[in-house]
Amino acid sequence: MAFKGNGRLSRRRLLGGAAACGSLLKSVESPAGAQSPQPGGVNRNSAPSKLRITDMRACRIASGLDYPIIRIDTNQGVSGFGEVRDAGVEGIALVLKPHLVGKNPLNIEPLLDSIRKFSNHLHLGGGYSAVDIALHDIAGKVYGVPCWRLLGSRYRDRVRVYCHLPSTADPKAFAEGVRLRKQMGFTFFKTSWSANLVAKVPGAVNANGAATEKGLKLMCEILDMIRDAIGWEAELALDHLGYRLRVNDCIRYVKALEPYQLTFAEDVLPALPGELGHGGNISRDWRRYKEIKEATTTPLAAGEDLFGLEEGFVDFIDNRAIDIVHIEPLTAGGIRETKRIADYAAMKSIPTAVHCCVSPLGTIADVHAIATIRDFLALERNSIFLDLPWWQDLVTGIPKPIIQNGYIPVPDKPGLGVELNEEVVRQHLRVPGYFEPTPQFDKYILDDYRPGGPVK
Repeated sequence: MAFKGNGRLSRRRLLGGAAACGSLLKSVESPAGAQSPQPGGVNRNSAPSKLRITDMRACRIASGLDYPIIRIDTNQGVSGFGEVRDAGVEGIALVLKPHLVGKNPLNIEPLLDSIRKFSNHLHLGGGYSAVDIALHDIAGKVYGVPCWRLLGSRYRDRVRVYCHLPSTADPKAFAEGVRLRKQMGFTFFKTSWSANLVAKVPGAVNANGAATEKGLKLMCEILDMIRDAIGWEAELALDHLGYRLRVNDCIRYVKALEPYQLTFAEDVLPALPGELGHGGNISRDWRRYKEIKEATTTPLAAGEDLFGLEEGFVDFIDNRAIDIVHIEPLTAGGIRETKRIADYAAMKSIPTAVHCCVSPLGTIADVHAIATIRDFLALERNSIFLDLPWWQDLVTGIPKPIIQNGYIPVPDKPGLGVELNEEVVRQHLRVPGYFEPTPQFDKYILDDYRPGGPVK
């Protein structure tokens, strides 16, 4: 405000200036997109220090790989949604409920620290990851900012998507599937490539299930046809090279792939033989990956079954055992841990790709994390969104189609920026019940130390 004359302000001008300042303060205090006051003129979300978690519930949506969705409720009417990894079970998250109820959901990192010990690789990271996403959804809604802003600044306002090629042996159906994907704007594709393609050809597969030299030549002829269909300029990744391959078999495969200039070959190794449990101790597999990597120029990607930077990824990155970290946020620890892993990899000049075979809600959670990743390649999207016409109708709040010309726009609304479409979700439940009460999870099921108190 400028002073005029003798520097004294009239009462009218002083009051006018105060009103202007009040308008300015109001605009600062109420940013665009902030939650509007609730009935009665009171914004109950304006008392974050008194916010408390009151409940956790779940539902499971039927799909090729089911979508277990959790909801964390609070005493101020704000709820946050999260998702357990594809084909997981909601119980892996619900067992964490007593560790969270009564706590302030805005204390995201301390809460996550307290439940981290209950996580592991593969789908056992799904509960922790779902909670991470739901907590960020709540915090974004309370503070009136999108989830990506809680992680830092964004490097992009849309996320590139790579799409699975159609799984069919019919050349005409395959060509039509490729045409449809190109029409949708995709320029990056992935497909499965293994000895199963030539298993019926005599002499093409050995007793261990690996392709012989004859079989490998035939597999490359199939890859030639795929390259001709999508274009040699298009980016291409391969997955599922085999479940019984040893290191030397993998080296033969990836060396044969060098002329095809792949963006990456994904998860070329099965679990270490002799390891207990499905998947074994996959975090120790970096030595075998490093041996393969040093024998080829075909880029290797891995990581979709790993949980945590320290627990799963750090040895792969520090030892440069892979060329690309391929993170599944719903196993790796949610959106905050995904950014930690990607940032650490970027410091070692290793870019990030993101695995994604989940619902639209989980997909958008991935998008928020990716928006803040500096060195990023692309986000996976399996073909289920093409096979299920109701897939993108599971959520509201974002423009449709969700994938636009091969990209997903980064939401700017508070929290995840999406809400579940209750009507559509109820039509496609695998397990009856839409966020029913979960009293069976009220008591501690998992813990390492819980004394009983004095005995009378």
